[in-house]
Amino acid sequence: MKTLRITSLAGTTAVVLAALGLVAQRAVAQSIASRVARVSNGTVRMTFAARPGICGSGNSIRHSNGRGRTTWGDNWNYSPDVEWETDCSHGPARVVIDKRGGEPSDLRFYVGGRWRPAASDVVDLGTVPAREAADYLLSIAQNDRGSIGRKAIFPATIADSAEVWPTLIKIARNPDLPRESRTQSVFWLGQAAGDAATANLNSLVLDNSVDREVREQAVFALSQRPHDEGVPALIAVAKTNKDPEIRKKALFWLGQSGDPRALDLFEQLLTKK
Repeated sequence: MKTLRITSLAGTTAVVLAALGLVAQRAVAQSIASRVARVSNGTVRMTFAARPGICGSGNSIRHSNGRGRTTWGDNWNYSPDVEWETDCSHGPARVVIDKRGGEPSDLRFYVGGRWRPAASDVVDLGTVPAREAADYLLSIAQNDRGSIGRKAIFPATIADSAEVWPTLIKIARNPDLPRESRTQSVFWLGQAAGDAATANLNSLVLDNSVDREVREQAVFALSQRPHDEGVPALIAVAKTNKDPEIRKKALFWLGQSGDPRALDLFEQLLTKK
């Protein structure tokens, strides 16, 4: 009987521990917004895992992918001396939010490196789950009517294992948000992997209720997709879109592609009687 009782207690303990673990995970997810909200005046730091292929030096960030190497930021620590250059640190991602009067006043983003010793007005949330960090940052982008929302979009896109494109579509379609936030969303949607990105960019281009500047950004984003996805989409836009300015943008980016299918289209248009 004792053995049975011990087994039962062990099973109960395991269930309780599992439940506590689930509660703890939920608490972490809920605590990012609530802990940031508790800071009225000061600075909040958080750290989270970046996607594979992301590396950085300070606020200059590189992403390696199948189509080459892209650099964001204008302070990349690069030397023209061919014998020397700085290292590119692979993660983690680091976000800094300044608070003034209970509201975010600035947002900064870094990859790699290490935090300097915190001042008395700095609250460090430590390492938070990447998906929850992305959700929190995108919630800022969806609600902020200033520049902070735009600044929150890029760090959300590189959070490890986070699916951000559905929210980026919502931001791009929301006429109440600043145009800069909307065009930023479209740009980073264009960098997202998969057919879903191209399909949703197409839908933005076709939606005449969306600002022309946002639709033009969607055309540009299509030009950044792999050729097998982007070129057919741009050809369809150039042939069928009702807005002549959007058609011109599509033709321009097709001209930059160097793709034989683009040349075929130009020949068709130029020889059309």
